[in-house]
Amino acid sequence: MLPTGSFSNKVAFITGGGTGLGRVMTSTLSQLGAQCVITSRKLDVLQQTAEEISSQTGNKVHALQCDVRDPQAVSRCVDEMEKLTGLPDVIINNAAGNFICPSERLSPNAWKSITDIVLNGTAFVTLELGKRLIQGQKGASFLAIGTIYAESGSGFVVPSASAKAGVEAMYKSLAAEWGRYGHRFNIIHPGPIKTKGAFSRLDPTGAFEKGAIGRIPTGRLGTPKELANLAAYLCSGYANWMSGAVIRFDGGEFVFMAGEFNELHKVSPDQWKIMEAMIRKTK
Repeated sequence: MLPTGSFSNKVAFITGGGTGLGRVMTSTLSQLGAQCVITSRKLDVLQQTAEEISSQTGNKVHALQCDVRDPQAVSRCVDEMEKLTGLPDVIINNAAGNFICPSERLSPNAWKSITDIVLNGTAFVTLELGKRLIQGQKGASFLAIGTIYAESGSGFVVPSASAKAGVEAMYKSLAAEWGRYGHRFNIIHPGPIKTKGAFSRLDPTGAFEKGAIGRIPTGRLGTPKELANLAAYLCSGYANWMSGAVIRFDGGEFVFMAGEFNELHKVSPDQWKIMEAMIRKTK
């Protein structure tokens, strides 16, 4: 989507960069010239991803182990990154956790496990890097990967919905407060994008995928590469005036579910003729 070299001489820091959407975003930024630093708790997975992407793109990808739930671990990770690459130009908060569960069955630990990764982890990474960037008088682009139900709420994923909504409020707030330092904050709210890790926890039977396609006007799920292209644009110099934005990336799913009469798409042309005749008879 972007010209070759759009991220030359840039450093990108991606949490959860070893698998799923994080891996694809890392690959895209690396192809565009960025030197990437990827983090997660699983160092072996990170190292394999880093080696594979580096060999494909010719640009260095660094693997650093980090548990975003631990502010001290985040600080140590940023220390190590500064030694390797200097402070980043792009920060993508992608690390997340989620599972489906009736809320009456949620334990305090279940609630904490999700909110610690999604909300607290994003806050620890953003604040640690933001403070250092401000001190170093360097601007950066921050991007968070949210979810469309952060806006509406959703049963059965209440910890995730609550945490993602908190991230949205955080990013909007910092877009207003830290814009003067050259920082931009934007959010992508993806609809259903099939990745192995997420769908194994959220759709173990495959029923969700079938139902989701039925309510997406474009008639399909999104792809990781499509999201990576959008992420790259939002983090690039081509979007320098874009901050505080929340982008729905869902094939029209949200507006379809929100519209009270959208289920009328199931009405056949013959049925419409009958209904129109009935309507014309009314006064």
